[in-house]
Amino acid sequence: MRTFLLAALAAPLCLAWQPPEFDVIIAGGRVVDGSGAPWRYADVGITGDRIAAIGRLAGRKAALTVDARGRVVAPGFIDIHTHARRGIFLDPTAQNYIRQGVTTLLEGNDGSSPIPIAPFLAKLAAAPMSVNFGTFAGQGSIRQEVMGLVNRPATPEEMARMRSIMEQAMRDGAFGLSSGLFYVPGNFTPTPEVVEIARIAGSFGGIYISHMRDEAASVEDAVRETIRIGEEGGLPTQVTHHKIIGKANWGKSRETIALVEAARARGVDATIDAYPYTASSTGTAALFPQWALEGGQKALLERLTVPDTRARIKSVIIDKILNDRGGGSAENVVMAGCSWDPTLDGQSLSAINRARKRAENVENDAETAIEIQQKGGCSAVYHAISEDDVERILRYPYTMIGSDGEIPTFGKGAPHPRSYGTFARVLGRYVRERRTLTLEDAVRRMSAYPAARLGLGDRGLIRPGMKADLAVFDPATVADRSDFAKPHQYAVGFDWVFVNGKAVIEGGAVSKNRPGVVLYGPGRPPKGL
Repeated sequence: MRTFLLAALAAPLCLAWQPPEFDVIIAGGRVVDGSGAPWRYADVGITGDRIAAIGRLAGRKAALTVDARGRVVAPGFIDIHTHARRGIFLDPTAQNYIRQGVTTLLEGNDGSSPIPIAPFLAKLAAAPMSVNFGTFAGQGSIRQEVMGLVNRPATPEEMARMRSIMEQAMRDGAFGLSSGLFYVPGNFTPTPEVVEIARIAGSFGGIYISHMRDEAASVEDAVRETIRIGEEGGLPTQVTHHKIIGKANWGKSRETIALVEAARARGVDATIDAYPYTASSTGTAALFPQWALEGGQKALLERLTVPDTRARIKSVIIDKILNDRGGGSAENVVMAGCSWDPTLDGQSLSAINRARKRAENVENDAETAIEIQQKGGCSAVYHAISEDDVERILRYPYTMIGSDGEIPTFGKGAPHPRSYGTFARVLGRYVRERRTLTLEDAVRRMSAYPAARLGLGDRGLIRPGMKADLAVFDPATVADRSDFAKPHQYAVGFDWVFVNGKAVIEGGAVSKNRPGVVLYGPGRPPKGL
């Protein structure tokens, strides 16, 4: 009798307790699923690292329930253009990115990547990260590995070695080939040579993504070249961080977009990515003629000792200050990071010139630029882009978003604010304030579109079975706080961010979870083969 009574008492308790059906339920939010479809109210259930259910989940059990009322629930954002190997091992939380809803970073852009890439990816896999991470293989790095910094076409033997390196990079997990044809040694590369390497990437299902040969006076020819490489190489091709530099060139985005549109009409898979700022950032070497950089820093220093050669270099710098990245004035060239003299960080080229007690003119500004480069150069921010071109490029349906950013050391230097604010700025300025894009279209350009471009079939959309990379944000307050005067400020408005089902931002704070994984491109053989 006693045993029966104990069993009877225990039975209701057993019936009352049930294990949770989900690890997480994000309840009551406006789901913007990444496809471009209109938002809808729905709950999202997560089990493990995947989305398990979408719909009305009231009464269903979860280990954690997130109240998303008044919030947007979107796929985690995919940044197709970063330089995040600058900092990922120092700050594996990538806090500047996860605080703007970015859950996946692509490296190896502008023709620069580790070569070989396998050891780099292995090191990443061993370092717990808050974000997912993938890479392209850099054409410039491949060429430098084989040929150094020489300005000549490759020999057949050198081409064979470069093709072999590219093939191995694809087998190791690269997502395709990037080029930086503006930079040395990419600038020394004839177009057919790039096509040959791109063809290898395409044979494995990869893409070609290019910092073009020019973004100023010859920008239209550069777009034509980017299209040609994809067309002849037989692979998707992308104009990366597309912009129009120099006042004399403003408005040419009409022509460049028309070129992309015409290419698409004849069957070329051509696309664009862009960041939402009117300034670019790169090294002070960008002011120098590429021929002067052949052979590296030592060769440049030697050239600068020859008066006639120095005068030729200086004339190019003057032209670039007036008509190119300088935007007409050395005040527009601002040092972002000078490792050899951090006191220069945040100062314009003209301010540095004035501090050296020289007369204020472009000739002396150019002389100061030479002296800076002789010390090793600095990274710099260049204010020379039109807002009209920015918006026109952003509105183009085949443009996705990429930051061109890195993972800065918080408080160090005066970096471009794009590293802290790109995705939040799109949502705050260009969706809410200026209505350049709808919310649904902006999310598409930051999630499903780059995922499809990269062949990430299980990310970028809120669908059952997809990886649970998710961002929960307030559409009324989401904003970038970083600006050119005070760049070290995190974006606001993101309450929760999930990577592979784990919260990396929880209630607005960075969590201790490090669920990020290395993502591998289409050429890597499946495990076990």
